[in-house]
Amino acid sequence: MTEAITALIDDLTDAWARHDADAYGALFTEDATYISYVGTYYRGRADIVNSHRTLWSKFLSGTRLADEILDIRFLGQDTAVVTGRGDTYKGTRPAKLTKVQTYTVVRENDRWRIAAFHNTKRKPLMEAFSFKVAPGLAPAGHTEVNREVA
Repeated sequence: MTEAITALIDDLTDAWARHDADAYGALFTEDATYISYVGTYYRGRADIVNSHRTLWSKFLSGTRLADEILDIRFLGQDTAVVTGRGDTYKGTRPAKLTKVQTYTVVRENDRWRIAAFHNTKRKPLMEAFSFKVAPGLAPAGHTEVNREVA
């Protein structure tokens, strides 16, 4: 199952690279929710397709999508939460990805689709400051290395 979910995310980055809004949208459930890193809330596949068609013709024209899966946690046979890092880029893929992403994926008729997506811009300086001032905010097992991964 992990391989199928990894393939789903790979298909997502491939559809982004081709700026194929229909292929991108087909990877989401019909009633999926999508929260962009600026906080815009989209509901439904059609909304996701139309917004990405516009993004790729304006602000994100010529971009590619980088995505790294950090964790896949199954909540049963047909549902999983995927946590990862990602970013959009032109040219060379960035070494450090600036967004933290959460996907809720579900299996529909033996095919995995994204039911919910949330994208948050990471603020590493603010995070480091908060951990220094209030160490209790740091996640369990937190180290300098984990700070870059989390």
